[in-house]
Amino acid sequence: MHVCVVVPVRDDGALLDACLRSLARQTRLPDEVIVVDNGSTDDTVEVARRHGARVVAESEVGIAAAASTGYDSSTADLIGRCDADSVLPRTWVAELVATFEQDDDVLAVSTNARFYDTPVGTGTVLSALYVGAYHLIVGAALAHWPLFGSTMMMRRTAWLSVRDVVHRHDRLLHDDMDLAVHLGDLQLAGQGRIAYRSDVVTGISARPLDPGNRPWLRTYRALHSFTVHGVDGRPWWRWLRADPAGLFRRLGWTTEISSDEVAAGGGHLPAAVTGPAPVSEPAPPGIPPSSSAAPSEDVPATRSGRRARAAAGRR
Repeated sequence: MHVCVVVPVRDDGALLDACLRSLARQTRLPDEVIVVDNGSTDDTVEVARRHGARVVAESEVGIAAAASTGYDSSTADLIGRCDADSVLPRTWVAELVATFEQDDDVLAVSTNARFYDTPVGTGTVLSALYVGAYHLIVGAALAHWPLFGSTMMMRRTAWLSVRDVVHRHDRLLHDDMDLAVHLGDLQLAGQGRIAYRSDVVTGISARPLDPGNRPWLRTYRALHSFTVHGVDGRPWWRWLRADPAGLFRRLGWTTEISSDEVAAGGGHLPAAVTGPAPVSEPAPPGIPPSSSAAPSEDVPATRSGRRARAAAGRR
């Protein structure tokens, strides 16, 4: 599998240097690194080129726009994502690639994380609280594992299936939460799953805890990342669709829907999905994606998808 790692960045040259050094020390090197420059005025671009990264410019300010442009620019089978202040463990690429190789159902995976710029004792506690709370609260709201933009990887086919419906132009949301909602819609319909590797620990900065970085705004953005999806972002509705006890399936209260409806958001109860997940090729850089783009390649049906269709056949 070919692997590309995308790093969206704006005016973070010093930290980007450490991030790219950690990528250069991987036991399994990525085939490409794309640094998306989001209008930097410092030495970000020079740092990226010095490390051999491909620099892609995104003039629309916002991490969602920058990250989406990076994903669109990749042709690799697997697209990794980290932030400029991420320091990746040496086996990060190898471990995440193995996750996909060992389970065809995995659409995306994120990992554990720990602060590297806090006192040892305090940092351990703060890391556990911050990262643990994120996975607990956001995971509970999603009804499945969340994605953590500082340390994650996804199949390119997964990105192509949702690229036209993610909120790439909304600067007020967290792009990783938005992506998790859309990929989670596929999971809730039995077309794969989002995974989590607690044993892989990425170093991250504690900057989000700095009062000067307005933690209250991060909380508002987290709420907005769900409410922007309407009913599809409501935790009660996502848990209803997840049907963890299998009650609806046992009662036969499932609905057969098309993959196009799932990728578009849908808001469906537990479903037997028909057809491959819709996939659209990325538009050339600088051209906005079309929400009506026709699928251009198929995603192989997952084992869970086949099980759902088999269940539908028995009804």
